Amino acid sequence: MKTKLIEKLLVYAYKNYICHYYHYSACMKKTLLFLIVVCLMSSCVPRKDLIYLQGDPVSLKEIREINDAPYKLQVHDNITIDIKAEDESLVQMFSKNGGQGAGAQNIAQGGAFLFGYFVDRHGNVRLPILGEINVLGYTTVEVRKKIEDKLKDYLKDDAEIFVTVRLNGIKYTIAGEVGSPGPKVIFQNQLTILDAITNAGDIGLVGNRKNVEVIRITPGGVKKFEIDLTNIDAMNSNVFFIKPNDIINVKPLSQKSWGTGTTGLQSLTTIVSVFTLVTSTILIVRGL
Repeated sequence: MKTKLIEKLLVYAYKNYICHYYHYSACMKKTLLFLIVVCLMSSCVPRKDLIYLQGDPVSLKEIREINDAPYKLQVHDNITIDIKAEDESLVQMFSKNGGQGAGAQNIAQGGAFLFGYFVDRHGNVRLPILGEINVLGYTTVEVRKKIEDKLKDYLKDDAEIFVTVRLNGIKYTIAGEVGSPGPKVIFQNQLTILDAITNAGDIGLVGNRKNVEVIRITPGGVKKFEIDLTNIDAMNSNVFFIKPNDIINVKPLSQKSWGTGTTGLQSLTTIVSVFTLVTSTILIVRGL
């Protein structure tokens, strides 16, 4: 009797164990499936976060006027000052390159920096004969007029002179989630933030296109702006056109810190690898 009773108890315990085991396994499968779905949804970078300038542009009546105020020169800017006259011999002495000018070809190749004038830390540029001229906080048009006024002290009133002052390209710095961070120089007079970013190798998959920072140094102090490059309204922002010495900071998405991958396949591979490791560890521990 005792033997049969023990056998019945063992059979009951075994059946109960099997029932709980399968119930536990079913719960584990459902939990695992739920975790995989949640991880895939939260870790992948959505397609809409990778596309620039989405949406429909507003009508011309609703577009805000873009802040296109003339740029005021700052320290470390490089400018070309070209002085011409009908009689070139009158103005050669005022040009450090002998009145030859930087030339379109040299400007395209960056040679204008060799022939140009750097604004020193005191905000001055130094010209032959004319000496130091303060240009800090002045526009190129205002600087041109200052030079013309100084030239009147050396030339006759009837001397036909032509002065040109222009900024030699736009220097900016870009940091963060781009292909090639660092200082850049573009030899153009106008530059959009998209031009600046693509010139730096574009934003990577884990870069935040919705919250790009632009840090701008102005005569009134440092200002920080944010721009959403996935929205077409970004073209109406006062930082869509960048200015010399701007700093562009492309911050990372949270997916980068999670480390679960940027695409669905990468995330699934990571999850399966982790699950395989956990399962193997459990089986080894139970085997011991």
